[in-house]
Amino acid sequence: MRLSRRTLLTAATATASLTSTPPAQAARPHRRTGFENLAAAGYAQLSGQRIGIVTNPTGVTRDVRHIVDVMHADKRVDLRAVFGPEHGFRGTAQAGGSEGRYDDPATGLPVYDTYLKSGQALADVFTASAVDTVVFDIQDVGARFYTYIWTLYDCMEAAQLAGKRFVVLDRPNPVTGRAAQGPVLHREFATFVGRQPISQAHGMTVAELARLFNGEFLTAPVPLDTVLMTGWRRSEFYDAWDLPWVPPSPNMPTPDTALVYSGTCLFEGTNLSEGRGTTRPFELLGAEGLDGRWAAAANELGLPGVHFREAYFAPTFSKFQGKTIGGVQIHVHDKAAYDPVRTGVALLVTAKQTWSGFGWRADNWIDRLTGSTRVRTMIDAGASTDEVVAGWQEELRAFRRIRKNYLLYG
Repeated sequence: MRLSRRTLLTAATATASLTSTPPAQAARPHRRTGFENLAAAGYAQLSGQRIGIVTNPTGVTRDVRHIVDVMHADKRVDLRAVFGPEHGFRGTAQAGGSEGRYDDPATGLPVYDTYLKSGQALADVFTASAVDTVVFDIQDVGARFYTYIWTLYDCMEAAQLAGKRFVVLDRPNPVTGRAAQGPVLHREFATFVGRQPISQAHGMTVAELARLFNGEFLTAPVPLDTVLMTGWRRSEFYDAWDLPWVPPSPNMPTPDTALVYSGTCLFEGTNLSEGRGTTRPFELLGAEGLDGRWAAAANELGLPGVHFREAYFAPTFSKFQGKTIGGVQIHVHDKAAYDPVRTGVALLVTAKQTWSGFGWRADNWIDRLTGSTRVRTMIDAGASTDEVVAGWQEELRAFRRIRKNYLLYG
């Protein structure tokens, strides 16, 4: 990887954004999200514009009012449309679903469906809405395969095609912005769970990702503005802020889920349950025939910040629905030391070692999640956790060099 010439094309836009909404100062007298800073400035960055918003249930104020409801009631904002991603604007759809096109009963605003739309098809949606500016405000969880960051990417690309301005309202990365971790996607494995070559745990906020997308990956940059947070530091987990947690999707119920997700979502690519259909998705993993040997093998690795408990559970939907299965529950006791991606790989390695029934999904979905065939083929060949992790380090270092050019906070 190398820096694109497009980095220079967006420098002026990025500078303007930083000037209007500066990042955290040393004293940090207040902590504000991007939306809070936008509202505190009287919505000046939206003045005179017809506005459409890409959002979902996470787009809330500190007192859990939805920003669409707040802005719709404010005469300073000319809000014309809402664009709903996977799971929908109001969050009524399960994984792989959306709410379709409808008029929002609370505001009367037209709600357009963006899920699985990209390129010119999505640009046509923006054109039909007759907005001038598309605003994005969705809580991310820090993992490459969490689809909302690719909704961001697709909407930026479509806004450029439709001649629209794009504004990103920033929110904390709930699992910190300390470092990028894990394998980097190879372009031939690009899907909606990974459009472009970023690492599995990216360690960025959505505003930083928007700048990265604009500078490195979009064919032509979109007119981009970012409304930054005040008071956020890269080392902070979500509980450092007094913000409510609204599940970004039905299987992301708590910040604890987000903490493990960038590693244990890899079990979607296996024949084991990733805990969907339980109250602890991605923290509970298992299958029929698994027992305490798996937890014992994982604990023997001495992975930092985490313990594994032998667990039995019966998913109410998804894999093994209604069946009692065995496996592990992940208990993170030191968040700062915990490495979710290494832990996820270690659990794959030990599951294969301790359970003869271990298998990959027939479509090799694991390759889409990890971004190449490397993780799957190395584990099949008997590689250790350390050997698998070592295999992606060169690509990760290259991505980290690019990433640092787009970071906005200390």
